[in-house]
Amino acid sequence: MTGRHLTWDASADVDARVDALLAQLSLDDKVRLVSGQFIRERTDVGPVGLPPFHLADGPAGLRRSPSGGDPGTATALPAPIALAATWSEDLAAAYGDVLGAEAAAAGHTVLLGPAVDIARAPLAGRTFESFGEEPLLHARLVVPEVQAIQRRGVQASLKHYVLNNQEHARNSVDVQASQRALREVYLPPFEAAVRLGHVASIMASYNRADGQFLCANRALLTDVLRGDLGFRGWVVSDFGANHHTAESVHAGLDWELSFAPKWGEQLLQAVQRGEVSEAAVDEMVRRILRPTVGLPPLARERAMNDPASTDVALRVAQQSIVLLKNTSAMLPLDRTTIRRLAVIGADAQNVSAAGGGSALVRPDSGTSVLQAFQQRLGATAEVQFARGVDHVGAGALLPGLPPVPSSVMAPVGEPGVSGWRAEYWPNPTFDGPPCVTRTDALVELNRGFFDFPGFTPAVTEPLPGDLGPHLSVRWRGTFTVPASGVYRFSLTCAGSGRVVFGETTLLEVHGAPPQGGLLTGRGDGMTWDGTGAPVFTVERYCTQGERHDVLIEYAADLPEQNFLYNAQVRFGWHPPDGTLTPDMQRARDLARDADAVVLVARTFESEAMDRPDLTLPNGQEALIRAICAANPRTVVVLMSGGPVETGSWEAGVPAVLEAWFGGQAQGDAVADVVLGEVNPSGRLPLSFPHDAASTPLQTVAQYPGEAGQVHYSEGVHVGYRGHAALNLPARYPFGFGLSYTTFEYSGLALTLGAERPAASLTAAFTLRNAGGTAGTEVAQVYLQRPDSPAVKLVGWARVALDAGEERRVHVRLDPASTERPLSIWNDALHGWEIQPGRYTLHVGSSSADLPCRHPLLVTSFRRLALDPSPPADGPLLERKP
Repeated sequence: MTGRHLTWDASADVDARVDALLAQLSLDDKVRLVSGQFIRERTDVGPVGLPPFHLADGPAGLRRSPSGGDPGTATALPAPIALAATWSEDLAAAYGDVLGAEAAAAGHTVLLGPAVDIARAPLAGRTFESFGEEPLLHARLVVPEVQAIQRRGVQASLKHYVLNNQEHARNSVDVQASQRALREVYLPPFEAAVRLGHVASIMASYNRADGQFLCANRALLTDVLRGDLGFRGWVVSDFGANHHTAESVHAGLDWELSFAPKWGEQLLQAVQRGEVSEAAVDEMVRRILRPTVGLPPLARERAMNDPASTDVALRVAQQSIVLLKNTSAMLPLDRTTIRRLAVIGADAQNVSAAGGGSALVRPDSGTSVLQAFQQRLGATAEVQFARGVDHVGAGALLPGLPPVPSSVMAPVGEPGVSGWRAEYWPNPTFDGPPCVTRTDALVELNRGFFDFPGFTPAVTEPLPGDLGPHLSVRWRGTFTVPASGVYRFSLTCAGSGRVVFGETTLLEVHGAPPQGGLLTGRGDGMTWDGTGAPVFTVERYCTQGERHDVLIEYAADLPEQNFLYNAQVRFGWHPPDGTLTPDMQRARDLARDADAVVLVARTFESEAMDRPDLTLPNGQEALIRAICAANPRTVVVLMSGGPVETGSWEAGVPAVLEAWFGGQAQGDAVADVVLGEVNPSGRLPLSFPHDAASTPLQTVAQYPGEAGQVHYSEGVHVGYRGHAALNLPARYPFGFGLSYTTFEYSGLALTLGAERPAASLTAAFTLRNAGGTAGTEVAQVYLQRPDSPAVKLVGWARVALDAGEERRVHVRLDPASTERPLSIWNDALHGWEIQPGRYTLHVGSSSADLPCRHPLLVTSFRRLALDPSPPADGPLLERKP
């Protein structure tokens, strides 16, 4: 079995066994197979000889549900974006081995992952599930991961094919992209997984491309995927993404996942009517059976939550952390000088910083940041905790002002308790007695998809599922004004709602507008882009210490609200600048008396919704400013799945770490880096823009789209390439990351190989660790074309050096490889070409820090030459004898 994962798609023996099995299947069997009815969780049992199918989500670990005495846990690996930040193919292989081993241990035969969706839009909700904004980074990491999964006899299902780069309107949006952008940016990870990883399955996405749903897009499924890329496995629909019967068969879809199928009996009837030939169904079955036969399940060699898997989760988390800022070498902290450490943050005491949706994993155990520092410093220092702000949940994805914090509210009739008295009705009219009465921390609901069991990391008690999509809620609380000044209050409301202060109605929204009418409500202002929940706002002067009884009523009464999208409401505020809530005051006081502070700030990101902006939710920016003012020895640890805006709070912060969604070992990894047990070596796999307006996507048509379409008019200038093309510097550029040591580059030289017609090219340079501690550098090689100000990543090397050590590093570029470092796609030729001209090769520590460069002359199609002029960083020029 050692090499079979690389030969199932090119094996005459596998093809013969597939045909023999196909001959035993009736038409009914074949239709039921392609319609997803022979899955182990379902009642149908396949015919004799047909291998079982047991599918599981798994881009960040195996997503399982509790069953009987099985808790449904698995190793919660760091999010794939964290793996990308390691820039390590070895760790990608180890990551894939955990996925494959645990899938096999749980009896799964198909793993729905990994994901290779390019991070085009900084606000995209599923950025954390993939490997960032650079296709080469995706390609190099997905191949070893897929190979490792499939070595365990588990079929990997690569997703989401293709142009699936936002959650906004994901089920219908029509993507308009050029062939060049498609071929150079969005397809390379899929091509690498097919040609080099021999991936078994590919998942077709929800969106449209050029007007056609992907599951019915013959140009992309058949002409490109099977024709140009040579894919011989099977294409499965994303859940419910198939909208057609005969059309999707003819396009090249092989397997439908859905609770409301367009296949099944409808497909059987289409065959009987002659709309679909049985030969077409046979070919679909062959494509499914080929990897199913060629990748048989192996013996279960590793148990769930095995120590070896736990070790991989920790190593990836450690090596993924990116040191963004370290003023005056504040980090690492010297543990011998710490007698009191303050750990602060909304969720620093738990491990809920994880991406939501189908990628969520239920870990068997986990270590929070608070626990990790208590374990390491508990014998010599006092480690104290304060949350500062409320728990960050799915409500953070709603537009509008941050929620009014629980610590300025008290439930009516419950002195000494924070929050609101809440009553819930299973109807939109407050009829009958409430079915749920409880205390809520916030007036904030984002229900529907986020209520699915196991889809949202939860530290609060979920609402019962039988409330239904059309509910109503009444919140009562007493607001104690924390500071005098003008307050701006908001009501984010999909449905009807009102906010009453004492006897005065401050805000009111009147449900769905009549057809052709305008949305109406009471307030000073309203923002609404025609999608999502509108936001009404009002200003009111309040005096410190005043107490106001507040009543909020909300009804999810829109006809379009359903089990996927229903209640969306938030009571928000913008207090006077400098206002500190009681929770913030407690955190500030704790920080003031500490020798150092570790402040965890996080986002909530998930499938189903994009983020509303790049800011930190729940008032965390104000918390950071207050804590750093109280104690300048503060390190901010970001836990996010994508970029965040830092300019509004970073000025007074000496040290910033990006720790991503770090999986079950998130606390251990953070403590190891902060205390210097691990020298950070993570590098950004995507750009951190200054703000949401300072990205390569400059128009509504580009994102989130208009009139049902999104236009990829930036072409190949995605991410850092777009920043360069627009002369738009990023706050933290692609590839960036600091270390506890420093590295120096020099002596770049180029060497041409002897191969013809496309000689390989080797970039050699000297890398020196100029600091006082051992560290690992990710040395990056970029190519600049003669017709563009942008550079493109063409290679890199992870190099570990002792203090003072220097090494000659060689990075080989192969123009004839699937990476095509020198090529562009020519639409007129419908093929790849290397254009003549003077190119420049750059080497350095990020896309924006490239101290070494060397010209490269391409004199004709696929003919390379070394320019005799000296390189910019020195006269060294190497040639093969």
